[in-house]
Amino acid sequence: MASAEGKPDISSPFFPRRNSLIKTSAEIVSEVRQSLNVQSTQRPFTPRDAHRQLFGTSSVRANADNRPPSTFSLHAQNFDTPDSRPGSGTRLSPLNHKPTLQVLGVGGDPVHILPKPPANPLEVRRPLIGPRARLQRAGSLPIMPPAETDGSEKLNKRPEQRQSSAKQRLIPDHAAVHSGPLRPVPNTTQNESKVSSQGADLDVKASMGAKCKADVKNNDSKLCTEQDSQSLVWNNRIAPLLEQLEAIVAGGLMDSEVGDDGLCDLCDQLYDTMAAADILGHRCKGRSKILRTLFRLIDLNSSRLNLHIAKICLQLCVSGNNLLNICKLVFKLSRSESNDDLFQDSPVLDSLLDILSTEDVSSSGEVLLYSVGTLKFLSGNRTILKRLLDKNCVGVSHKLIQRLQPIEETNMTLAGHILVQLTATLRNLANHPESRPLFVSFGLLSDLCLLLRQHHKDQDVCTNISRIFSKLSSYSKCRLALSQTHGCYQLFLEVLSQHHQKQDLVVRLLFTLGNITAKSDEARLQLFQCEGSVDTLLQIYNRHQRRDTDKVHPQQQTGTQHPGNPHESDDVLVKLVRVLANMCIHRSVGPALANNATFIQLLIETLELRCVQESEELTVNTAATINNLSYYEQPNSAVRNCHLTIAKLMMKLLLSPSMDAVLEATRVFGNLTQSSEVRDYLMQSKAHPFIVALLDSKSPDVCFSACGVLTNLASDVANRESLALVGIAAKLMDCLQDLGQGDWQLAGQLCQAIWNLAGGCPESFLDQEQTEALLDILTAYLDKDEALKWIQNEDLKDYHKACWELEFFPVAQKLLQGLQPLTLNS
Repeated sequence: MASAEGKPDISSPFFPRRNSLIKTSAEIVSEVRQSLNVQSTQRPFTPRDAHRQLFGTSSVRANADNRPPSTFSLHAQNFDTPDSRPGSGTRLSPLNHKPTLQVLGVGGDPVHILPKPPANPLEVRRPLIGPRARLQRAGSLPIMPPAETDGSEKLNKRPEQRQSSAKQRLIPDHAAVHSGPLRPVPNTTQNESKVSSQGADLDVKASMGAKCKADVKNNDSKLCTEQDSQSLVWNNRIAPLLEQLEAIVAGGLMDSEVGDDGLCDLCDQLYDTMAAADILGHRCKGRSKILRTLFRLIDLNSSRLNLHIAKICLQLCVSGNNLLNICKLVFKLSRSESNDDLFQDSPVLDSLLDILSTEDVSSSGEVLLYSVGTLKFLSGNRTILKRLLDKNCVGVSHKLIQRLQPIEETNMTLAGHILVQLTATLRNLANHPESRPLFVSFGLLSDLCLLLRQHHKDQDVCTNISRIFSKLSSYSKCRLALSQTHGCYQLFLEVLSQHHQKQDLVVRLLFTLGNITAKSDEARLQLFQCEGSVDTLLQIYNRHQRRDTDKVHPQQQTGTQHPGNPHESDDVLVKLVRVLANMCIHRSVGPALANNATFIQLLIETLELRCVQESEELTVNTAATINNLSYYEQPNSAVRNCHLTIAKLMMKLLLSPSMDAVLEATRVFGNLTQSSEVRDYLMQSKAHPFIVALLDSKSPDVCFSACGVLTNLASDVANRESLALVGIAAKLMDCLQDLGQGDWQLAGQLCQAIWNLAGGCPESFLDQEQTEALLDILTAYLDKDEALKWIQNEDLKDYHKACWELEFFPVAQKLLQGLQPLTLNS
């Protein structure tokens, strides 16, 4: 709202205004009643799709050939990845060729030595499981004996057989030592000291090797203990459960006495058993068998059972094609609203959020797509929505957005599909009050602006983001965060220009701009200063201006149009006119728009083409915009040049059954009646009795506006008699007594109207009884201490005090002084 200091000084025919350059206490709080009015409107209605689909019927992807499917069939045969494939048990035949290792002996002749067999062949053959599967026992490493050389040669390094892979060589070299000491070469006295030293080193290495063997043995013992424990759990708990499940699958669910509940209970027992034994993930040795059994249960086609299967499979960390199919299975279940109750307390929600946090877009794009698509559906349920917020779904979405931003061009299409689901999920999350601080703290509003810029060609992504903005911009902290995002105004204008034909997108971005400009004078100026801002907005206005050739729905002709489904063109114009009306409040923007002939002509055309019964909100907002523009007095402004045309259109609203339209028309007349031509038009049209009757409305706003018009009309001496004949004096007195003590602006305006109508001589306007009554009222109201006691709201006491001092006291005191001599003479 423009401050009193910033408003232009409009000359008044009835009472000089105070110096607008002097800052007063009236600016302590916002004005309750404004000469320039901020417009409000209903938030755009977002209809829900009748069927849950990845891309709704309004999506540009709805009929695209390359979009991922929303409907598909899943059977056990689809789960054919190595995760669930059992081992064949087939061993490879040994090679006929047996390579030998050569060691140079005395004279360079090769010495053929076979590797030493392991100490415990049976132990080596035992398969190793788990993280130690690649660990080889020390005893299995072949050790070559040293070769004998002559005295002139130094001891060569020990040849030994090594593993082919560096990852498999877990035992250090010094663990593979010969069990016996190395013997020095005979007749080599000159190398005795070296051999002796070498032997000492080998003794040390031998002791270290022995220690390493002991450690390996201890680890193997511990591993055996774990394996034995897991074997006990498997044999005693898991295997019997799997046997029961396999037996039921073999017989079919309909032939089984267990039923759906029994199968779900068995799956719960299986899950609880593995969780208690801490063998979920990849640690379970029978993981493949479990998965194979669970996948066969999918063919039973039970929603509740399938969700249990998905829960276990996700906890077993399936990957690749299995992970994709499980995510598709969960997505398929979430498509039916009747299954929402199954998800409420399911760990599947946590698993889906984990997938969004960990899976890579380039390698698992479809997994992410169906996971976030599931969350989109489920977040439409209020109970699940709260659970998702508690599980930090907003934070997970924020991180996924950041990972999607630097996506490669080859994955841009898939990233767009994912973003459609993700932004739709965030739109649902924005419905909950607890989510709004999270959008601000995570910086999601600026992230969404960046996405809007990167995917400005994607109508679906842009529409979903506009829905998020339209929802969050209704709240002060979110609105402030959005308005402070660099370049957001220019970005919105560019998207509006590019997608001007997308009505639901245009409506929501305009609604967002209307929310931002409703409370911020800085936002009004920044939007106006954007390159081509006014031209872009007026182009949209012209495109959606419904001409005479447009057909109106019969329901709209009766004035009973549904608020959630208004005429598309009217809905756009309602939001657009509101933005322009709010921009007009700025002291620099308002005069510029008042001089824009194209803008004024569009407003006039709107009022000519519509009636209140057809488009009430649009006509009211249009009148409010004209009122804001008419506030600025400029000699050759487009509003002033068309003031008679505008006055005739306002007369239609003044006589309409809508009190909102009547109020806005009266406000416009309050400004236009500063022109003598408009005052003459009202008197000639016999509109003054109707305006006088508005004083009986008991509405402070209506009475204030009507009183302003009457004050201007009374400035012409020729009009005073006509006004007196319709009983204006009694109505002004009643209004002052009933409403004045709680509204000092209104009280001051009523006193000014009485003064103008009396022409400075109250005896010519009031009879003796009215004069005495007015004197009593003024005496009571001019007692400052008593007057302020009537104000109940402590927060507004400073405001009312300022209004009493500035708006009421000067004119009331002047009127009282005029009445006192009349009373004394009587």
